[in-house]
Parts: sequence; C-alpha cells; structure tokens
Amino acid sequence: MSENSSQTGMIMQIATEMRAIVAPEPGGPEKLQIITRPVPTPSDDEVLIKVKAAGVNRPDCIQRAGNYPPPPGASDILGLEVAGEIVKVGANVKTWNVGDKATALVSGGGYAEYCVAHAGSVLEIPKNWSFTEAASVPENIFTVWHNVFQRGKLRPEETLLVHGGSSGIGLTAVQLGKAFGAKVAVTAGSEEKCKACLDLGADLAINYKTQDFVTEIKNWTNKKGVNVILDMVGGDYISKNYVIAAEDGRIVQIAFLNGGVAEVDFRRLMMKRLIHTGSTLRARSYEVKAEIAADLRKEVWQLLSCGLIKPQIYKVFPFEEAVKAHELMESSNHIGKIMLEL
Repeated sequence: MSENSSQTGMIMQIATEMRAIVAPEPGGPEKLQIITRPVPTPSDDEVLIKVKAAGVNRPDCIQRAGNYPPPPGASDILGLEVAGEIVKVGANVKTWNVGDKATALVSGGGYAEYCVAHAGSVLEIPKNWSFTEAASVPENIFTVWHNVFQRGKLRPEETLLVHGGSSGIGLTAVQLGKAFGAKVAVTAGSEEKCKACLDLGADLAINYKTQDFVTEIKNWTNKKGVNVILDMVGGDYISKNYVIAAEDGRIVQIAFLNGGVAEVDFRRLMMKRLIHTGSTLRARSYEVKAEIAADLRKEVWQLLSCGLIKPQIYKVFPFEEAVKAHELMESSNHIGKIMLEL
C-alpha cells in the first residue's frame, strides 16, 4: 500500500508500511530483529526521508544491550544517522522540498526504510558523494564539531589529542583538527590503526598497547602538554589526561568505554586551570542540534564538498545483515565507519 505526497509539483509514492530493525529485548547482536511498522508521519517541523543508507554507531550497540534507552519521544528503532530522499515535508518546513536528497542526524529510527528527521538537523549531501558516504557523516561530524570546537574551543596552532583515533569519530576529529590548523595526536590499538590515522594527517599516532601515551605526549610537546583532549575511553585515562593536559587545557568527555569511575588527583585541575567538560548529543534539543547544523553548513560543509574532508567507510552491509554489522562494531577490528545500505 502507498500514499501520494506532493510538494513543488512533485508526486511521491510513499508506502504505508516499512521494514525496521529493533532490539525487543536487551542482549547481543543476535537480538536484533527486522519487523514491520507503519511508516512514520512527519510533524509540522519534520521531513520524511526514504532511507538509502544508515550509519552504525557504538551507541546503537549500547542501546541494543539495554544500556542506552532512547530519549523521551524518540523512536525505539535503532539508528542515529541516515541519508536518502525527502518524500514528505511538514507544514512549517520551508528549507526542504519533496525530491531533495539529504542526510540527517536523528534521535532514533535510522535503521528503517523511512525515517523522520527534524528539519533543522538535515543537511544537503556534499557534492559528488553517494548516499552511503553521506550517511556516514552526521553522528561523527556533529559530535566532533560540538565537542572539539564549540566546547573544547580548539584554535589554530594548538594541539589536539584524540583517544580512539581510528573510530569514526576519531578519524573525523583528525581531519577537522588538521583542516583548522591544529596539530593532532591520536591513540589507537594497533599499528594498522595508527597508520590509518597518520595517512589522514595525524602528526603523531600512539599504539596504546605497546606505548605509554603519557610519555609519548610529554616528549611530543616538550613537556608542555596538549591543549585539547577528546576522550571516549574514560576509566584510568581520566587521571592520565590531567597529567598530559597543558596549562589552560580543555578535556572533553564523550563516552566511558573503560568506565566512568576513576581515581584522580584534582589538584592538577586547579594548578593547570583545566576545564573538564563533556556532553551527550542524542538527548539535546532540536534547537541545539539546529545551531550545530547551521555552524557545520557555514564552517565545514565546503570542506566536504571540495574533498578536503573525506568519508572513511570500513565496510558496508546490506540492511538484512545488521547483526553482522553489530558484531563487527563490537569486535573493534574496524577502522572508520560501518554502514547499512537499503
């Protein structure tokens, strides 16, 4: 079954039902199920996207395991970023039309044939990019821009340390940091991952399994420390970050893969005048996300269109193989993004 949607003279056929992926009970990747749901109806401030590709992210796995519930009002369907074609627009939407090709950050609902997105979180697909390439961008670039540049206030000629440098977020941070004139160091878990970071422009890559990143950073900075640290690891990295942060340094926490409890000498916070901040993006208001999107459109999007910042896709799975995609994500054997295609 389908329905018609017209805007600017175009007629789109929209199905009334769609396939979607959910985790009806918490557990491993095998808990993912493809189900049939009604196609969602966009609100006055939303658009409906016929999804061509969706990104797979660590928060999807955490949600599937039962440890990251959707924020109030968000879909229980997994998926935080999509790209596709707009097939319906809400009454208040003036910036998008039926037929536009776009990518979007969403609070849920991305692993589906159709997904609604707030108009303010939708961005045009960069020139010459595929749907899959475009869908690999929103979660990472929104996160990095907000945390490294808006919260961390990274400036040209400063130093940036990215823990988890070979992840999708890490590789985005490397590229953005270099594009805006910073010197970038990363930590990663293998020589192959370190090389991938160096190939993208990182100035220093530290294999945390064979090297002590505290010693390496002290040597790299002549004991001055780094200006901004983007940390998704937590645990004992927190106290080490305080050791290697420069005076007036900024530490931005975006995840706690090694746990959120640590023993820290907070005297360094005072003596170095450090700022330790953090954020989660998914539950933030549509207004905040729209402000980030506006910044990206103004400051960053031309870098994607001209090829200075490139998508880093490790593997693409068919929609039906989401279980395999989650298994790969949890293995941490990937470098860059894992994607689903419809």
